[in-house]
Amino acid sequence: MEFVYEKILVPYKKTFITRQLTMDPKSDKIHSHKNFELNLIISGSGRRIVGNHISSYTKGDLVLLGPNIYHCWEVLETEPDTEPECIVTHFYENIINSDFFNVPELERVVTLLKEAENGISFKGKKAEKVASLLVKMVNLSGLELYIELLRVFHFLLQIEERDYLALPSSQPNVHEKDNDQINKVYEYVFQNIHEGIKLKDASALVYKEPGSFCRYFKKKTNQTFMDYVKNVRIGIAAKLLAETDKQITQICFECGYNNLANFNHYFKDIMKKTPSEYRKDFK
Repeated sequence: MEFVYEKILVPYKKTFITRQLTMDPKSDKIHSHKNFELNLIISGSGRRIVGNHISSYTKGDLVLLGPNIYHCWEVLETEPDTEPECIVTHFYENIINSDFFNVPELERVVTLLKEAENGISFKGKKAEKVASLLVKMVNLSGLELYIELLRVFHFLLQIEERDYLALPSSQPNVHEKDNDQINKVYEYVFQNIHEGIKLKDASALVYKEPGSFCRYFKKKTNQTFMDYVKNVRIGIAAKLLAETDKQITQICFECGYNNLANFNHYFKDIMKKTPSEYRKDFK
């Protein structure tokens, strides 16, 4: 499993971009970026990871993501002679504070975007209407594209059948100037979660002593460093429980825990289910 921080380039003088993309069945990279994202699955199915939330997805899956939350759509199944594809809309980084939404008529849209900081999955007939609009938007530009985006938000606001995905503790709140520093720490955690995380090594990445580093991390991410590590470990454990037949004890050790009782306690605290109860949801 690899963590990647992406830079999504929205072209100059554009507020957003809508693209139809082919998904790589061989990739399981977990990534994040500063942009809001609206993601529609056109074909293929698999496992969706949004922060510490893991669930399956199929064709028609529609999710709105806030900035900086880590996510991944793993492709596990494809239709015969059909490549797995999605339509993705990315908004430029500071859109929520821009003139684009700074009008009274769009106050509810701004509220929706703020609610999406941990991910929202939309379902039902109106979600299908949004899907048809997104398919249309791929081939539009200029004013026509802008108008269709407003229609997309119009229907999203009407959808009552929605699921809020990740728990708030999995969503960092990092300012732009600190992204490079914090992401060095994120990458270190993902790359060393199996072998063990050392506070001294993480602190050295941002040239701080452990005490100063802990205060810095808490200030920039709204969670302690150890809470972040715990969330990553439990997120990986949930993924292994859902996708493999490995024994729970083995998963406990692979995620960096050396005590099964502690693992069970932390898993239930975060996921609101025991590991065995969580696994049953995917059988």
